[in-house]
Amino acid sequence: MTPPRRNRQGAGALPWLMPTLLVLALFYLYPVVEALRLAFTDARLFDTAARFSLDSITGVLRSATLGVILRNTLVYTLASVAGQVALGLCIALLVVRAERARLRGTLALRTIVLAAWVIPAIANGIIWQLLFSEAPFGAINSALRLIGASPVAWLSDPANAMASAVIATVWQGTAYSMILLYAALKSIDPALYEAAAIDDANAAERFWFITLPHLRPALLVNAILILIMTLNMFDTILSLTGGGPGRATEVLSLHAYNTVFRNFELGRGAALAVLLLVISLSLTALLTLLLPKGRR
Repeated sequence: MTPPRRNRQGAGALPWLMPTLLVLALFYLYPVVEALRLAFTDARLFDTAARFSLDSITGVLRSATLGVILRNTLVYTLASVAGQVALGLCIALLVVRAERARLRGTLALRTIVLAAWVIPAIANGIIWQLLFSEAPFGAINSALRLIGASPVAWLSDPANAMASAVIATVWQGTAYSMILLYAALKSIDPALYEAAAIDDANAAERFWFITLPHLRPALLVNAILILIMTLNMFDTILSLTGGGPGRATEVLSLHAYNTVFRNFELGRGAALAVLLLVISLSLTALLTLLLPKGRR
């Protein structure tokens, strides 16, 4: 019996896909498998001898600091994702509306927003460290002094340090949300807004009943992508606060980095990386369930 045409087409495409699959396996699958293997060892960074054990996993789960680290990660991730999505949506709406009104300066606005995105995360942290600096040259505190307000301990006060890290992250990552949501807004049929205007719908009603329903898939996909990137981000915090003061801004990704490259505990660092992977996959799956069935 002749095999179905779809099966024959799939078999014929496999040799062409093999190079891509091999590259993906080498650069994505192999590091995950290696991290899983190291998580079940007591390996150290500069020690070639290692034995298989559960010490790394149990040490991570029983650590007294894990609760603080997870709480910091939760606060930082939720605030950063919400800020990037909300601000990106506002800028995208502003750009689309300005383009429809044929106002000048929309290209300059998009360029300014994108400029923050192309800056390396380490440089972004250094820039905001200078802005938040409590020294006389700190730009934000200098501006506060000019208007007669008291300077703020942005980085040395644990209550303000996390907010400073979130602001720096939102400032850089907003452009990503703006690009995705701008493209989604451009795909909405203008005839829907024209029909709503004929029915005397105001701006808030058009946004709530037309814009948001059509943006729902894009908003969720945007939130998933930003969630993954934010959970894995540590370089901005590393250069901004170093995780301090104390552990006020030490998130899970930064804690894994410090465990490997400062404490040289490769096994524990791998266990923390696996924990971060499990959290990322769980939250991604949860958000994916909110997508319409046809777009999952």
